[in-house]
Amino acid sequence: MSWDLFLSLLLACALLYLGLLLVYFVRADGDLTLLWAEWQGRRPEWELSDMVVWVTGASSGIGEELVYQLSKLGTSLVLSSRKVNELERVKNKCLEISNLKEKDILVLPLDLTDRNSHEAATKRVLQQFGQIDILVNNGGRSQRSLFEETDLDVYKEIMEINFMGTISLTKCVLPHMIERKQGKIVTMSSLMGLAAAPLGSGYCASKHALHGFFNSLRSELVMYPEITVTNICPGPVQSNIVQNAFTEKVSKKVENPGNQHYKMATSRCVRLMLVSMANDLKEVWISEQPYLFFFYIWQYAPTWAWWLTNKLGHRRIENFKSGLDADSSYFRPMKKKSN
Repeated sequence: MSWDLFLSLLLACALLYLGLLLVYFVRADGDLTLLWAEWQGRRPEWELSDMVVWVTGASSGIGEELVYQLSKLGTSLVLSSRKVNELERVKNKCLEISNLKEKDILVLPLDLTDRNSHEAATKRVLQQFGQIDILVNNGGRSQRSLFEETDLDVYKEIMEINFMGTISLTKCVLPHMIERKQGKIVTMSSLMGLAAAPLGSGYCASKHALHGFFNSLRSELVMYPEITVTNICPGPVQSNIVQNAFTEKVSKKVENPGNQHYKMATSRCVRLMLVSMANDLKEVWISEQPYLFFFYIWQYAPTWAWWLTNKLGHRRIENFKSGLDADSSYFRPMKKKSN
């Protein structure tokens, strides 16, 4: 083989490889480390069965789907939220779709803003199961309102639920994990904890706060390598997060939650969460394109990202003021998935 022919073949292989990478990236719905773990890493079916998992915000959305998938893995479950009837409904479905028994699922009503109740709740879990292997901090609320129109009480409530409530419960559970020298703390953040968007200043602030806190906590737990801290950062996912969001007043509900069909299927988001938990990943991004690509721009070219954010943000605010779903035309997803 001549040298020129060898170089031509080498170049063709390189271009083919780059082309495959481009196709893979365009179709990606998670960061590259996460997708590599899904392909070559430890399987949730191997790693998470026979564990005790406590999930807050378990009565709907991502939390509900998470406990369904965990139940099929054989994990013992603690289901928490403020909605007792909904928790019972979720528990009954878990019993229907899995081999779990009544004793394997504890319905534990919990208000994240009632911090004085968190220690007693933790003791109740330990009394039932004797251990807490994974704490999933999923409970929280979003926001749809402009800062200039929003009462400060809304920001107080968001921080109490999303931030203070989450770190309060973590503080109650962590001593048990330190005593056992093992455990996983998984916190549902958001891509909005990495970047920002109009109409969610309080929500973004709470998620940025969670990022700072749990990144710092991870560094403080360096002496306990078997205790892992994972931040989950999803983009738009089919759930009730918009319907349950704060508006400009604490007591006012969102008038038009909009159609959720264009967002990532909840089942896919949860599957990638399980992969993250099984492989002890530190931070993961879960989102379809073009959202995912947008946040890579935020990571590597923030000034360009701000230019794009301002362009799209103007449209988002116009939708909101017109009474439309603020996100309906924020991006045009490259693909759609159904539940």
